[in-house]
Order: sequence, then C-alpha cells, then structure tokens
Amino acid sequence: MGYLEEEYLSHLRIERGCSPRTVEAYARDLEDYGTFLAQRSIEIEDATRDDISAYEAVLLSRGFATSSVKRKIAALKGFYKFLVREDYVKSNPTLALPLPKIPEKLPDVLSIDQVNVLLSQEIDGTLRSLRDRAILEVLYGCGLRVGELTNLDLGDVFLDEGYLRVLGKGRKERIAPISGTAAQALEAYLTQARPHLQSGKKATAAVFLNARGGRLTRQSVHSLVSRAGLVLGIENLHPHTLRHSFATHMLEGGADLRVIQEILGHSDISTTQIYTHVDRSHIKSEYLAAHPRARL
Repeated sequence: MGYLEEEYLSHLRIERGCSPRTVEAYARDLEDYGTFLAQRSIEIEDATRDDISAYEAVLLSRGFATSSVKRKIAALKGFYKFLVREDYVKSNPTLALPLPKIPEKLPDVLSIDQVNVLLSQEIDGTLRSLRDRAILEVLYGCGLRVGELTNLDLGDVFLDEGYLRVLGKGRKERIAPISGTAAQALEAYLTQARPHLQSGKKATAAVFLNARGGRLTRQSVHSLVSRAGLVLGIENLHPHTLRHSFATHMLEGGADLRVIQEILGHSDISTTQIYTHVDRSHIKSEYLAAHPRARL
C-alpha cells in the first residue's frame, strides 16, 4: 500500500475517529483499487473518471453485489476528496461519477407470531440458555446491531431506568429503551448466569460472556441466532433480521419514524424509511394485543 493510502487511513483513524473495523474495510478497498491501477500501469494521482468507471465494471463482472460496489466507489470518492483537500492531486476524478443504483430490496422480517415462537423456546436453566435467551430478547427488544450488543459493558446497562447506553457506528452514543421481557431476560442472565461465567483470571466488564469468561464474539452471536432460528424452520437466521423485525413491528404499532430512527441509530431518515413498506393498518391496541412481549 502506498503513501497516499496510508495518509488517508491515518486521517480516518485520528481525525475522523473511525473504528478499527471501518479502517480495515477502507484499507481492503484501497488495496484492491491500487492493484487494479497497478495492473494497468496507472498511478493513483493520474487516474481519470474513465479509469474508475472501468474499475466499477470490473467489480460487477467479478460478481460483487451492487451494494458492495456502491460502498467501494463511495470509499474512493472520500479518498479522492481527501487527496484534493490536502493538495496531493489537482482534481477529483470521482466528482461527477454517479454511484451505481441499488435495486430496492426489502429487509427480511419475521412475523410477530414467529418472534413469539422464537423467544418462547423452553429454558433449561443452564447458564448458556439464560444468556442466549437474553441475547435474543435484547436483539429484538432493543433493535441492536450485533457489534453493539457484544460491545455492551456492565456500565451501559440501566435496567432500573429502562435503557441501555449503546455505542453505534462512528462511535456515536445513543440510548436504547429496554423493558418487558427483554429487561426481564437480561436481569435474569445478569443475576443468575453471568456471575458464574465470570472468570477471576479474565475479569471483564463485558455484559455477554463466553464459557471461558471472556467477551462474547460477533461470530458466536451469529451462531446462536442461527441455531435458534431452526425452531422456525429457518436456516441461517441472521441477527439483523431481528433488528429489521423490531423496526417493522414498531412501525406497525404506530411508532413515529423519527423515533425509530433515533432508537436504531440511523444518521439519515432515508435509511429508516425502508420500513415504511409494512402494512400500517394495525392500530396500537391491536399491536399490543398481538405482541405481548411489548410488556410484561
């Protein structure tokens, strides 16, 4: 990787405060782009709009989804904007380059009945079952991303006040309400299971722990959600489906789109508007009657 790429990554880390995971993603995108240019003996400073359009075409021919290509091109737009601002290049070849259009795809959503079945699986009283129930309840009850859930620390949990403090994308902090069965399951895990999972040698503030007392990984959460989905006959149920279901059911229940945006941590209301495809004919009383997990 060249000097210009390293300068931009340092800018993302230090000035923009991007997470290590985000910086790594940008690094992979820039490395792939750099390889493309090198194969054609083109320097980054000399790349034109046609070169970047050719790169976009190559990405699509390699089987990348349109959404992935859009993200990679957006990364290049940010990269060249930085290079122009810092006087590394004279002009921005991406300035008039449109991002590829993504075909509208509605998110996968569980029905309320499916969620009730998913969260009503029998608890056998083991430490793991109490933990897994709490994870499923919190993912659906609070609409968290997997990374937000695994990054939760004990100091972020305020059950008496009814909220979690969540660190979202871009390290933006927000408040996620928690009540009903989600709060009940989390309290049961924290009082009955976590103290036994906590290792004296590996003391950690993480809320959700693995069998060795360390912080639970994103991969472990993906695995347990996938296993839990088998009761619905769904293979590879994704944690994000619970987040989509949370937002959809909130909207069906009459919640304002701006409120859902704030709870989900979306910086742009247009991201939240994808949930407006749902049938809004249900009034709030009907929603509460059909979805008893909204309250104890």
